[in-house]
Amino acid sequence: MSNSMMSNSSNRRTPGIALKRKARALCSALLFACGALASLSAEAQSPEGPIVMTSNGPVRGFVSNGVYEFLGIPYAAPPIGRLRWMPPQPAASWNAPLDASKFGNTCAQVTELGVFAGPPNTNEDCLYLNVFTTRLASGEGRGAGNAVLVWIHGGGNVDGESNDYDGTKLATGGPMGTPTVVVTINYRLGLFGFLAHPALDSEGHLFANYGILDQQAALRWVQRNIAAFGGDPTRVALGGQSAGAQDTGVNQISPLAAGLFNRAIYESSPLSSLAPHSLGTTRGMAFAAAAGCPGTDGETAACLRALPAAEILQLEGTPNVTGPYVTGPMVDGTIMPVTPVTAWTTGRFSHMPIMGGNVQDEANFGIGITEYFANPQAPITAAQYAANVTATYSGPEYPGGPNYPAGTVDAVLAQYPAGENPQATFDRVGTHPGACRNRHIDALWTQAGVPVYEYEFNDQSAPYYFPRLPGFTPLAAHTIDIQFLFPNWHGGVLGFNHPQTLTSEEERLSDELVAAWTNFASTGNPNRSGNSPWPRYTTESDGPAFLSEDVPSLSTFTNAQWSVNHNCAFWDGIIVYQP
Repeated sequence: MSNSMMSNSSNRRTPGIALKRKARALCSALLFACGALASLSAEAQSPEGPIVMTSNGPVRGFVSNGVYEFLGIPYAAPPIGRLRWMPPQPAASWNAPLDASKFGNTCAQVTELGVFAGPPNTNEDCLYLNVFTTRLASGEGRGAGNAVLVWIHGGGNVDGESNDYDGTKLATGGPMGTPTVVVTINYRLGLFGFLAHPALDSEGHLFANYGILDQQAALRWVQRNIAAFGGDPTRVALGGQSAGAQDTGVNQISPLAAGLFNRAIYESSPLSSLAPHSLGTTRGMAFAAAAGCPGTDGETAACLRALPAAEILQLEGTPNVTGPYVTGPMVDGTIMPVTPVTAWTTGRFSHMPIMGGNVQDEANFGIGITEYFANPQAPITAAQYAANVTATYSGPEYPGGPNYPAGTVDAVLAQYPAGENPQATFDRVGTHPGACRNRHIDALWTQAGVPVYEYEFNDQSAPYYFPRLPGFTPLAAHTIDIQFLFPNWHGGVLGFNHPQTLTSEEERLSDELVAAWTNFASTGNPNRSGNSPWPRYTTESDGPAFLSEDVPSLSTFTNAQWSVNHNCAFWDGIIVYQP
Protein backbone atom coordinates (compact mmCIF):
# COMPACT_ATOMS: atom_id res chain seq x y z
CA MET A 1 0.00 0.00 0.00
CA SER A 2 0.97 3.63 -0.30
CA ASN A 3 2.02 5.44 2.85
CA SER A 4 -1.32 7.25 3.07
CA MET A 5 -3.24 4.02 2.64
CA MET A 6 -1.16 2.27 5.28
CA SER A 7 -1.72 5.17 7.64
CA ASN A 8 -5.46 5.08 7.11
CA SER A 9 -5.52 1.30 7.64
CA SER A 10 -3.60 1.70 10.87
CA ASN A 11 -5.88 4.47 12.09
CA ARG A 12 -8.92 2.31 11.56
CA ARG A 13 -7.43 -0.39 13.76
CA THR A 14 -6.14 1.82 16.60
CA PRO A 15 -7.85 0.71 19.84
CA GLY A 16 -10.32 3.00 21.58
CA ILE A 17 -9.67 4.54 24.97
CA ALA A 18 -12.09 2.25 26.76
CA LEU A 19 -10.50 -0.84 25.25
CA LYS A 20 -7.02 0.37 26.17
CA ARG A 21 -8.11 0.96 29.77
CA LYS A 22 -9.66 -2.50 29.88
CA ALA A 23 -6.47 -4.06 28.51
CA ARG A 24 -4.35 -2.15 31.03
CA ALA A 25 -6.58 -3.30 33.87
CA LEU A 26 -6.32 -6.90 32.71
CA CYS A 27 -2.53 -6.72 32.39
CA SER A 28 -2.25 -5.13 35.84
CA ALA A 29 -4.24 -8.00 37.31
CA LEU A 30 -1.98 -10.52 35.62
CA LEU A 31 1.10 -8.72 36.88
CA PHE A 32 -0.17 -8.79 40.43
CA ALA A 33 -1.13 -12.45 40.22
CA CYS A 34 1.90 -13.76 38.41
CA GLY A 35 4.64 -11.32 39.27
CA ALA A 36 5.65 -11.29 35.63
CA LEU A 37 6.78 -7.67 35.58
CA ALA A 38 9.57 -8.22 33.08
CA SER A 39 7.42 -9.93 30.46
CA LEU A 40 4.05 -8.20 30.77
CA SER A 41 5.13 -4.74 31.87
CA ALA A 42 4.15 -3.25 28.51
CA GLU A 43 0.66 -1.99 29.25
CA ALA A 44 1.49 -1.04 32.84
CA GLN A 45 4.40 1.16 31.79
CA SER A 46 3.19 2.53 28.45
CA PRO A 47 -0.29 3.96 28.03
CA GLU A 48 0.47 4.38 24.30
CA GLY A 49 0.44 0.60 23.75
CA PRO A 50 2.03 -2.71 24.75
CA ILE A 51 5.81 -2.95 24.53
CA VAL A 52 7.70 -6.18 23.91
CA MET A 53 11.48 -6.51 24.02
CA THR A 54 12.93 -8.25 20.97
CA SER A 55 16.53 -9.24 20.31
CA ASN A 56 16.96 -5.98 18.36
CA GLY A 57 15.13 -3.67 20.72
CA PRO A 58 11.68 -2.84 22.12
CA VAL A 59 8.60 -2.65 19.89
CA ARG A 60 5.34 -0.91 20.74
CA GLY A 61 2.12 -2.29 19.25
CA PHE A 62 -1.55 -1.86 20.03
CA VAL A 63 -4.55 -3.88 21.15
CA SER A 64 -7.62 -4.35 18.95
CA ASN A 65 -10.58 -6.54 19.85
CA GLY A 66 -8.56 -8.45 22.40
CA VAL A 67 -5.60 -9.13 20.11
CA TYR A 68 -2.13 -7.62 20.53
CA GLU A 69 -0.84 -6.46 17.14
CA PHE A 70 2.76 -5.57 16.32
CA LEU A 71 3.17 -4.47 12.70
CA GLY A 72 6.16 -3.64 10.54
CA ILE A 73 8.92 -5.19 12.67
CA PRO A 74 12.20 -5.42 10.71
CA TYR A 75 13.57 -8.96 10.74
CA ALA A 76 16.58 -8.24 8.50
CA ALA A 77 18.51 -5.26 7.20
CA PRO A 78 17.10 -3.47 4.14
CA PRO A 79 18.45 -5.41 1.10
CA ILE A 80 19.45 -2.27 -0.75
CA GLY A 81 22.65 -1.01 -2.36
CA ARG A 82 25.42 -3.55 -1.91
CA LEU A 83 22.96 -5.87 -0.09
CA ARG A 84 20.80 -6.28 -3.20
CA TRP A 85 21.05 -9.94 -4.29
CA MET A 86 22.79 -10.90 -1.07
CA PRO A 87 21.52 -13.19 1.71
CA PRO A 88 19.53 -11.20 4.29
CA GLN A 89 21.74 -9.53 6.87
CA PRO A 90 20.90 -8.85 10.57
CA ALA A 91 18.65 -5.91 11.26
CA ALA A 92 20.12 -2.95 13.15
CA SER A 93 19.35 -2.61 16.85
CA TRP A 94 17.53 0.26 18.52
CA ASN A 95 16.95 1.55 22.05
CA ALA A 96 13.73 3.58 22.07
CA PRO A 97 10.48 1.64 21.48
CA LEU A 98 9.90 1.11 17.76
CA ASP A 99 6.45 2.15 16.56
CA ALA A 100 4.87 -1.14 15.47
CA SER A 101 1.40 0.21 14.76
CA LYS A 102 1.74 0.39 10.95
CA PHE A 103 2.65 -2.15 8.32
CA GLY A 104 6.09 -1.96 6.77
CA ASN A 105 6.76 -1.37 3.09
CA THR A 106 5.38 -3.78 0.52
CA CYS A 107 8.16 -5.40 -1.52
CA ALA A 108 8.91 -4.11 -5.02
CA GLN A 109 6.52 -5.53 -7.61
CA VAL A 110 4.84 -4.68 -10.89
CA THR A 111 2.54 -7.57 -11.80
CA GLU A 112 -0.81 -7.51 -10.00
CA LEU A 113 -2.53 -10.75 -11.12
CA GLY A 114 -5.72 -8.88 -11.84
CA VAL A 115 -6.71 -7.37 -8.49
CA PHE A 116 -4.88 -9.91 -6.34
CA ALA A 117 -1.98 -7.65 -5.31
CA GLY A 118 -0.35 -4.28 -5.66
CA PRO A 119 -0.07 -1.45 -6.20
CA PRO A 120 3.17 -1.57 -8.19
CA ASN A 121 6.03 0.00 -6.24
CA THR A 122 9.82 0.17 -6.08
CA ASN A 123 10.35 -0.55 -2.35
CA GLU A 124 13.41 -2.68 -1.74
CA ASP A 125 13.45 -1.84 1.98
CA CYS A 126 10.66 -4.32 2.74
CA LEU A 127 11.82 -7.12 5.05
CA TYR A 128 9.23 -6.67 7.76
CA LEU A 129 6.92 -9.00 9.66
CA ASN A 130 3.77 -8.68 11.75
CA VAL A 131 2.71 -10.49 14.93
CA PHE A 132 -0.86 -11.12 16.13
CA THR A 133 -1.26 -12.67 19.58
CA THR A 134 -3.78 -12.87 22.42
CA ARG A 135 -1.10 -13.05 25.09
CA LEU A 136 2.38 -11.80 25.77
CA ALA A 137 5.15 -13.71 27.54
CA SER A 138 3.88 -15.54 30.60
CA GLY A 139 7.19 -15.73 32.39
CA GLU A 140 6.85 -19.51 32.46
CA GLY A 141 9.79 -20.13 30.15
CA ARG A 142 10.38 -21.72 26.76
CA GLY A 143 7.68 -24.11 25.61
CA ALA A 144 4.94 -22.58 27.77
CA GLY A 145 3.36 -20.34 25.12
CA ASN A 146 0.83 -20.77 22.34
CA ALA A 147 1.68 -22.52 19.11
CA VAL A 148 2.87 -20.33 16.22
CA LEU A 149 1.68 -20.02 12.63
CA VAL A 150 4.07 -18.31 10.19
CA TRP A 151 2.21 -17.39 6.98
CA ILE A 152 3.78 -16.82 3.55
CA HIS A 153 1.55 -14.82 1.22
CA GLY A 154 0.90 -15.98 -2.32
CA GLY A 155 1.33 -14.15 -5.60
CA GLY A 156 3.48 -16.30 -7.85
CA ASN A 157 6.60 -15.09 -6.01
CA VAL A 158 6.27 -11.90 -8.06
CA ASP A 159 3.64 -9.95 -6.11
CA GLY A 160 1.55 -9.85 -2.93
CA GLU A 161 2.01 -8.34 0.52
CA SER A 162 1.43 -9.21 4.16
CA ASN A 163 -0.66 -6.03 4.65
CA ASP A 164 -3.70 -7.79 3.20
CA TYR A 165 -3.78 -10.60 5.78
CA ASP A 166 -5.56 -9.87 9.05
CA GLY A 167 -4.33 -12.54 11.46
CA THR A 168 -6.66 -11.65 14.34
CA LYS A 169 -9.20 -14.47 13.95
CA LEU A 170 -6.47 -17.10 13.64
CA ALA A 171 -4.78 -15.56 16.69
CA THR A 172 -7.90 -16.07 18.80
CA GLY A 173 -8.61 -19.49 17.30
CA GLY A 174 -12.17 -18.37 16.64
CA PRO A 175 -15.04 -19.86 18.65
CA MET A 176 -13.91 -23.44 17.99
CA GLY A 177 -10.11 -23.40 17.76
CA THR A 178 -6.90 -22.82 19.68
CA PRO A 179 -5.31 -19.42 20.43
CA THR A 180 -2.24 -19.11 18.21
CA VAL A 181 0.52 -16.58 17.62
CA VAL A 182 0.28 -15.57 13.95
CA VAL A 183 3.26 -14.13 12.06
CA THR A 184 2.87 -12.75 8.53
CA ILE A 185 5.89 -11.71 6.49
CA ASN A 186 7.11 -9.82 3.45
CA TYR A 187 9.94 -11.30 1.38
CA ARG A 188 11.77 -10.28 -1.79
CA LEU A 189 9.82 -10.98 -4.97
CA GLY A 190 10.41 -11.34 -8.69
CA LEU A 191 13.88 -10.51 -9.98
CA PHE A 192 14.83 -9.02 -6.59
CA GLY A 193 14.07 -12.29 -4.81
CA PHE A 194 15.00 -14.93 -7.37
CA LEU A 195 17.90 -14.34 -9.75
CA ALA A 196 20.75 -16.54 -10.91
CA HIS A 197 23.76 -14.99 -12.61
CA PRO A 198 27.43 -16.07 -12.64
CA ALA A 199 28.59 -12.63 -11.48
CA LEU A 200 26.46 -12.95 -8.34
CA ASP A 201 26.65 -16.71 -7.82
CA SER A 202 30.48 -16.65 -7.71
CA GLU A 203 30.72 -14.11 -4.88
CA GLY A 204 31.02 -16.76 -2.17
CA HIS A 205 27.54 -16.42 -0.62
CA LEU A 206 24.29 -18.33 -0.92
CA PHE A 207 22.66 -17.35 -4.17
CA ALA A 208 19.63 -17.42 -6.50
CA ASN A 209 16.84 -18.06 -3.95
CA TYR A 210 17.07 -14.81 -2.00
CA GLY A 211 13.34 -14.74 -1.24
CA ILE A 212 13.58 -18.19 0.36
CA LEU A 213 16.54 -16.99 2.44
CA ASP A 214 14.34 -14.08 3.60
CA GLN A 215 11.69 -16.52 4.77
CA GLN A 216 14.31 -18.51 6.65
CA ALA A 217 15.60 -15.34 8.28
CA ALA A 218 12.04 -14.63 9.45
CA LEU A 219 11.81 -18.15 10.87
CA ARG A 220 15.05 -17.61 12.78
CA TRP A 221 13.62 -14.32 14.10
CA VAL A 222 10.66 -16.34 15.36
CA GLN A 223 12.95 -18.76 17.16
CA ARG A 224 14.74 -15.87 18.90
CA ASN A 225 11.76 -13.70 19.74
CA ILE A 226 8.37 -15.40 19.65
CA ALA A 227 8.38 -16.42 23.32
CA ALA A 228 8.20 -12.72 24.23
CA PHE A 229 4.96 -12.53 22.23
CA GLY A 230 3.44 -15.48 24.06
CA GLY A 231 4.54 -18.06 21.49
CA ASP A 232 6.13 -21.48 21.78
CA PRO A 233 9.19 -21.76 19.50
CA THR A 234 9.03 -25.56 19.75
CA ARG A 235 5.64 -25.59 17.98
CA VAL A 236 5.90 -23.59 14.76
CA ALA A 237 3.75 -24.26 11.71
CA LEU A 238 4.90 -22.82 8.38
CA GLY A 239 2.25 -22.41 5.73
CA GLY A 240 1.07 -20.38 2.82
CA GLN A 241 -1.29 -20.16 -0.10
CA SER A 242 -0.33 -20.70 -3.75
CA ALA A 243 3.29 -19.48 -4.08
CA GLY A 244 3.36 -19.41 -0.27
CA ALA A 245 2.53 -23.12 -0.30
CA GLN A 246 5.24 -23.76 -2.89
CA ASP A 247 7.75 -21.89 -0.74
CA THR A 248 6.66 -23.91 2.29
CA GLY A 249 7.71 -26.99 0.33
CA VAL A 250 11.08 -25.47 -0.54
CA ASN A 251 11.67 -24.76 3.14
CA GLN A 252 10.57 -28.24 4.17
CA ILE A 253 13.16 -29.66 1.78
CA SER A 254 15.89 -27.09 2.42
CA PRO A 255 18.47 -28.30 4.97
CA LEU A 256 18.99 -24.64 5.95
CA ALA A 257 15.47 -24.52 7.43
CA ALA A 258 15.71 -27.79 9.36
CA GLY A 259 14.54 -27.32 12.95
CA LEU A 260 12.97 -23.91 12.33
CA PHE A 261 9.40 -25.30 12.06
CA ASN A 262 7.70 -28.64 12.63
CA ARG A 263 4.33 -28.49 10.85
CA ALA A 264 3.67 -27.65 7.18
CA ILE A 265 0.49 -26.24 5.60
CA TYR A 266 -0.06 -26.28 1.84
CA GLU A 267 -3.04 -24.21 0.71
CA SER A 268 -3.25 -24.65 -3.07
CA SER A 269 -1.02 -26.69 -3.27
CA PRO A 270 1.93 -29.06 -2.61
CA LEU A 271 5.28 -28.49 -4.32
CA SER A 272 5.86 -30.85 -7.25
CA SER A 273 8.39 -29.10 -9.50
CA LEU A 274 10.92 -26.29 -9.68
CA ALA A 275 13.04 -24.84 -12.46
CA PRO A 276 16.67 -25.95 -12.60
CA HIS A 277 19.41 -23.47 -11.78
CA SER A 278 20.63 -23.69 -15.39
CA LEU A 279 17.36 -22.21 -16.64
CA GLY A 280 17.56 -19.50 -13.98
CA THR A 281 21.08 -18.67 -15.15
CA THR A 282 20.01 -18.43 -18.78
CA ARG A 283 17.21 -16.05 -17.89
CA GLY A 284 19.36 -14.11 -15.44
CA MET A 285 22.06 -13.48 -18.02
CA ALA A 286 19.45 -12.43 -20.57
CA PHE A 287 18.03 -9.99 -18.03
CA ALA A 288 21.49 -8.56 -17.29
CA ALA A 289 22.20 -8.09 -20.97
CA ALA A 290 18.85 -6.37 -21.50
CA ALA A 291 19.65 -4.08 -18.56
CA GLY A 292 23.00 -3.09 -20.06
CA CYS A 293 25.12 -5.21 -17.70
CA PRO A 294 26.83 -7.83 -19.89
CA GLY A 295 29.64 -10.02 -18.66
CA THR A 296 30.16 -12.31 -15.67
CA ASP A 297 32.68 -10.54 -13.44
CA GLY A 298 32.64 -8.14 -10.49
CA GLU A 299 31.95 -5.18 -12.73
CA THR A 300 28.82 -6.90 -13.93
CA ALA A 301 27.68 -7.49 -10.35
CA ALA A 302 28.31 -3.83 -9.52
CA CYS A 303 26.39 -2.77 -12.62
CA LEU A 304 23.41 -4.91 -11.61
CA ARG A 305 23.36 -3.52 -8.07
CA ALA A 306 23.47 0.04 -9.43
CA LEU A 307 20.37 -0.42 -11.59
CA PRO A 308 17.38 1.70 -10.54
CA ALA A 309 14.62 -0.47 -9.07
CA ALA A 310 12.17 0.95 -11.59
CA GLU A 311 14.34 -0.27 -14.47
CA ILE A 312 14.47 -3.78 -13.01
CA LEU A 313 10.68 -3.82 -12.67
CA GLN A 314 10.28 -2.60 -16.24
CA LEU A 315 12.16 -5.70 -17.37
CA GLU A 316 10.33 -7.91 -14.89
CA GLY A 317 6.90 -7.53 -16.45
CA THR A 318 3.68 -5.53 -16.59
CA PRO A 319 0.54 -5.40 -14.40
CA ASN A 320 -0.83 -8.13 -16.67
CA VAL A 321 2.01 -10.64 -17.05
CA THR A 322 5.54 -11.42 -15.96
CA GLY A 323 8.35 -11.04 -18.46
CA PRO A 324 10.72 -13.64 -19.94
CA TYR A 325 13.46 -13.19 -17.34
CA VAL A 326 11.54 -14.28 -14.22
CA THR A 327 12.27 -17.74 -12.84
CA GLY A 328 11.09 -17.92 -9.23
CA PRO A 329 12.50 -20.51 -6.80
CA MET A 330 14.93 -22.92 -8.40
CA VAL A 331 17.01 -25.99 -7.58
CA ASP A 332 20.29 -24.24 -6.73
CA GLY A 333 22.02 -27.22 -5.09
CA THR A 334 22.36 -25.80 -1.56
CA ILE A 335 19.29 -23.87 -0.42
CA MET A 336 17.19 -26.22 -2.54
CA PRO A 337 19.48 -29.21 -3.07
CA VAL A 338 17.28 -31.59 -5.13
CA THR A 339 14.06 -31.56 -7.12
CA PRO A 340 10.85 -31.77 -5.08
CA VAL A 341 9.81 -35.19 -6.34
CA THR A 342 13.30 -36.53 -5.61
CA ALA A 343 13.04 -35.19 -2.06
CA TRP A 344 9.54 -36.54 -1.49
CA THR A 345 10.43 -39.92 -3.01
CA THR A 346 13.72 -40.44 -1.16
CA GLY A 347 12.69 -38.93 2.16
CA ARG A 348 15.26 -36.12 1.92
CA PHE A 349 13.06 -33.55 3.66
CA SER A 350 12.16 -32.55 7.21
CA HIS A 351 9.57 -35.06 8.34
CA MET A 352 6.61 -33.45 10.08
CA PRO A 353 2.80 -33.46 10.01
CA ILE A 354 1.42 -32.02 6.75
CA MET A 355 -1.95 -30.43 6.01
CA GLY A 356 -2.98 -29.16 2.61
CA GLY A 357 -5.32 -29.20 -0.31
CA ASN A 358 -6.89 -27.31 -3.17
CA VAL A 359 -10.08 -25.54 -4.21
CA GLN A 360 -12.56 -27.13 -6.57
CA ASP A 361 -12.05 -24.63 -9.40
CA GLU A 362 -8.39 -23.65 -9.17
CA ALA A 363 -8.11 -22.69 -12.84
CA ASN A 364 -10.90 -20.11 -12.73
CA PHE A 365 -8.50 -17.65 -11.10
CA GLY A 366 -6.28 -17.51 -14.18
CA ILE A 367 -9.30 -17.54 -16.48
CA GLY A 368 -10.72 -14.55 -14.60
CA ILE A 369 -7.43 -12.65 -14.87
CA THR A 370 -7.35 -13.22 -18.63
CA GLU A 371 -10.86 -11.82 -19.03
CA TYR A 372 -10.13 -8.95 -16.62
CA PHE A 373 -7.36 -7.67 -18.91
CA ALA A 374 -9.15 -8.48 -22.19
CA ASN A 375 -10.52 -5.67 -24.31
CA PRO A 376 -13.41 -6.13 -24.63
CA GLN A 377 -14.02 -8.32 -21.60
CA ALA A 378 -15.77 -11.49 -22.75
CA PRO A 379 -15.76 -15.23 -22.03
CA ILE A 380 -13.37 -17.30 -24.10
CA THR A 381 -14.65 -18.81 -27.34
CA ALA A 382 -14.28 -22.40 -28.52
CA ALA A 383 -11.42 -21.33 -30.77
CA GLN A 384 -9.68 -19.58 -27.88
CA TYR A 385 -10.23 -22.65 -25.72
CA ALA A 386 -8.53 -24.88 -28.29
CA ALA A 387 -5.65 -22.42 -28.59
CA ASN A 388 -5.26 -22.29 -24.79
CA VAL A 389 -5.19 -26.09 -24.52
CA THR A 390 -2.63 -26.24 -27.30
CA ALA A 391 -0.42 -23.66 -25.58
CA THR A 392 -0.78 -25.28 -22.16
CA TYR A 393 -0.15 -28.90 -23.11
CA SER A 394 2.52 -28.48 -25.79
CA GLY A 395 6.20 -28.52 -24.93
CA PRO A 396 7.52 -28.82 -21.36
CA GLU A 397 5.14 -29.46 -18.48
CA TYR A 398 6.95 -26.82 -16.42
CA PRO A 399 9.98 -24.56 -17.03
CA GLY A 400 13.01 -26.71 -17.59
CA GLY A 401 11.00 -29.91 -17.26
CA PRO A 402 10.25 -32.80 -19.61
CA ASN A 403 7.81 -32.40 -22.48
CA TYR A 404 4.28 -33.68 -22.34
CA PRO A 405 3.90 -36.99 -24.21
CA ALA A 406 3.29 -36.71 -27.92
CA GLY A 407 -0.39 -36.43 -28.73
CA THR A 408 -1.33 -34.83 -25.39
CA VAL A 409 -3.12 -31.86 -26.96
CA ASP A 410 -5.33 -34.11 -29.11
CA ALA A 411 -6.01 -36.40 -26.17
CA VAL A 412 -7.04 -33.49 -23.92
CA LEU A 413 -9.31 -31.96 -26.58
CA ALA A 414 -10.96 -35.33 -27.15
CA GLN A 415 -11.40 -35.93 -23.40
CA TYR A 416 -12.64 -32.36 -22.77
CA PRO A 417 -14.48 -31.04 -25.85
CA ALA A 418 -15.26 -27.32 -25.65
CA GLY A 419 -19.01 -27.84 -25.68
CA GLU A 420 -21.45 -24.99 -25.10
CA ASN A 421 -19.36 -23.42 -22.32
CA PRO A 422 -15.67 -23.44 -23.28
CA GLN A 423 -14.75 -21.41 -20.20
CA ALA A 424 -16.23 -23.98 -17.81
CA THR A 425 -14.47 -26.73 -19.74
CA PHE A 426 -11.15 -24.92 -19.53
CA ASP A 427 -11.66 -24.66 -15.75
CA ARG A 428 -11.83 -28.47 -15.54
CA VAL A 429 -8.87 -28.90 -17.89
CA GLY A 430 -6.76 -26.59 -15.74
CA THR A 431 -7.95 -27.89 -12.36
CA HIS A 432 -8.12 -31.67 -12.69
CA PRO A 433 -4.44 -32.41 -13.39
CA GLY A 434 -3.38 -30.35 -10.37
CA ALA A 435 -5.72 -32.30 -8.11
CA CYS A 436 -4.35 -35.60 -9.42
CA ARG A 437 -0.79 -34.32 -9.05
CA ASN A 438 -1.54 -33.38 -5.45
CA ARG A 439 -2.77 -36.89 -4.74
CA HIS A 440 0.49 -38.29 -6.10
CA ILE A 441 2.48 -36.09 -3.68
CA ASP A 442 0.14 -37.09 -0.83
CA ALA A 443 1.00 -40.71 -1.49
CA LEU A 444 4.75 -40.00 -1.47
CA TRP A 445 4.45 -38.19 1.87
CA THR A 446 2.41 -41.03 3.30
CA GLN A 447 4.95 -43.59 2.12
CA ALA A 448 7.61 -41.54 3.93
CA GLY A 449 5.66 -42.11 7.16
CA VAL A 450 4.48 -38.57 7.92
CA PRO A 451 0.88 -37.79 8.95
CA VAL A 452 -1.00 -36.16 6.06
CA TYR A 453 -4.37 -34.37 6.18
CA GLU A 454 -5.82 -33.36 2.82
CA TYR A 455 -8.88 -31.35 1.78
CA GLU A 456 -10.78 -29.78 -1.08
CA PHE A 457 -12.60 -26.47 -0.66
CA ASN A 458 -15.98 -26.98 -2.37
CA ASP A 459 -18.04 -23.89 -1.52
CA GLN A 460 -18.76 -22.60 -5.04
CA SER A 461 -20.86 -19.59 -4.01
CA ALA A 462 -18.53 -17.63 -1.69
CA PRO A 463 -18.12 -13.90 -2.47
CA TYR A 464 -15.37 -13.03 -4.91
CA TYR A 465 -13.17 -9.94 -4.90
CA PHE A 466 -12.80 -9.38 -8.65
CA PRO A 467 -15.16 -6.96 -10.38
CA ARG A 468 -18.02 -8.71 -12.11
CA LEU A 469 -16.97 -10.02 -15.52
CA PRO A 470 -19.34 -10.85 -18.41
CA GLY A 471 -20.26 -14.52 -18.46
CA PHE A 472 -17.79 -15.41 -15.69
CA THR A 473 -18.72 -17.22 -12.48
CA PRO A 474 -15.73 -17.76 -10.19
CA LEU A 475 -17.16 -20.80 -8.37
CA ALA A 476 -14.51 -22.10 -5.93
CA ALA A 477 -11.65 -20.28 -7.68
CA HIS A 478 -8.03 -20.19 -6.57
CA THR A 479 -7.67 -17.70 -3.64
CA ILE A 480 -11.40 -17.67 -2.78
CA ASP A 481 -10.80 -19.61 0.44
CA ILE A 482 -8.34 -17.08 1.91
CA GLN A 483 -11.18 -14.95 3.31
CA PHE A 484 -12.31 -17.89 5.45
CA LEU A 485 -9.02 -17.73 7.39
CA PHE A 486 -8.12 -14.04 7.13
CA PRO A 487 -11.36 -12.05 7.64
CA ASN A 488 -12.42 -9.66 4.87
CA TRP A 489 -9.47 -10.60 2.70
CA HIS A 490 -10.11 -9.08 -0.72
CA GLY A 491 -6.84 -9.09 -2.60
CA GLY A 492 -4.81 -5.94 -3.14
CA VAL A 493 -5.92 -2.32 -3.18
CA LEU A 494 -7.99 -2.82 -6.36
CA GLY A 495 -9.84 -5.82 -4.96
CA PHE A 496 -13.17 -5.45 -3.23
CA ASN A 497 -15.91 -7.47 -1.63
CA HIS A 498 -19.25 -7.40 -3.37
CA PRO A 499 -22.19 -6.34 -1.19
CA GLN A 500 -22.81 -9.91 -0.09
CA THR A 501 -20.63 -11.15 2.78
CA LEU A 502 -20.15 -14.64 4.11
CA THR A 503 -23.48 -16.28 4.88
CA SER A 504 -24.15 -17.69 8.34
CA GLU A 505 -23.30 -21.14 6.98
CA GLU A 506 -20.05 -19.81 5.51
CA GLU A 507 -19.20 -18.10 8.81
CA ARG A 508 -19.59 -21.52 10.40
CA LEU A 509 -17.26 -22.96 7.76
CA SER A 510 -14.78 -20.17 8.51
CA ASP A 511 -14.93 -21.08 12.21
CA GLU A 512 -14.28 -24.72 11.33
CA LEU A 513 -11.30 -23.89 9.10
CA VAL A 514 -9.76 -21.51 11.64
CA ALA A 515 -10.13 -24.26 14.24
CA ALA A 516 -8.44 -26.78 11.93
CA TRP A 517 -5.53 -24.47 11.07
CA THR A 518 -4.91 -23.50 14.70
CA ASN A 519 -5.38 -27.01 16.06
CA PHE A 520 -2.87 -28.22 13.50
CA ALA A 521 -0.37 -25.57 14.56
CA SER A 522 -0.84 -26.68 18.15
CA THR A 523 -0.81 -30.47 17.83
CA GLY A 524 0.00 -31.41 14.22
CA ASN A 525 -3.61 -32.61 13.82
CA PRO A 526 -6.42 -30.38 12.47
CA ASN A 527 -8.86 -32.25 14.69
CA ARG A 528 -6.61 -31.58 17.69
CA SER A 529 -6.87 -35.34 18.40
CA GLY A 530 -8.34 -38.31 16.58
CA ASN A 531 -9.22 -38.36 12.90
CA SER A 532 -12.72 -36.90 12.80
CA PRO A 533 -14.16 -34.93 11.11
CA TRP A 534 -10.91 -34.62 9.16
CA PRO A 535 -9.60 -38.06 8.13
CA ARG A 536 -5.91 -38.80 7.97
CA TYR A 537 -4.97 -39.36 4.35
CA THR A 538 -4.75 -42.96 3.18
CA THR A 539 -3.79 -44.44 -0.17
CA GLU A 540 -6.54 -47.06 0.20
CA SER A 541 -9.28 -46.56 -2.37
CA ASP A 542 -12.36 -47.01 -0.20
CA GLY A 543 -11.55 -45.37 3.13
CA PRO A 544 -12.11 -41.66 3.88
CA ALA A 545 -9.05 -39.81 2.53
CA PHE A 546 -10.01 -36.15 1.91
CA LEU A 547 -12.09 -33.60 3.79
CA SER A 548 -14.67 -31.67 1.78
CA GLU A 549 -14.82 -28.08 3.07
CA ASP A 550 -18.31 -27.02 2.10
CA VAL A 551 -21.64 -25.71 3.31
CA PRO A 552 -23.90 -26.63 4.95
CA SER A 553 -21.51 -29.16 6.50
CA LEU A 554 -18.16 -30.89 6.19
CA SER A 555 -17.98 -34.32 4.56
CA THR A 556 -15.33 -36.67 3.16
CA PHE A 557 -14.17 -38.18 -0.12
CA THR A 558 -12.60 -41.58 -0.62
CA ASN A 559 -9.60 -41.91 -2.90
CA ALA A 560 -11.82 -43.62 -5.46
CA GLN A 561 -14.29 -40.71 -5.40
CA TRP A 562 -11.43 -38.23 -5.72
CA SER A 563 -10.11 -40.05 -8.77
CA VAL A 564 -13.51 -40.02 -10.48
CA ASN A 565 -14.21 -36.38 -9.58
CA HIS A 566 -10.93 -35.23 -11.14
CA ASN A 567 -10.59 -37.76 -13.96
CA CYS A 568 -7.29 -39.04 -12.57
CA ALA A 569 -7.46 -42.23 -14.64
CA PHE A 570 -6.84 -39.96 -17.63
CA TRP A 571 -4.41 -37.48 -16.12
CA ASP A 572 -2.19 -40.02 -14.34
CA GLY A 573 -1.19 -41.26 -17.79
CA ILE A 574 -0.18 -37.77 -18.92
CA ILE A 575 1.45 -35.99 -16.00
CA VAL A 576 5.24 -36.24 -16.05
CA TYR A 577 6.88 -36.12 -12.64
CA GLN A 578 10.30 -34.50 -12.40
CA PRO A 579 12.94 -37.06 -11.37
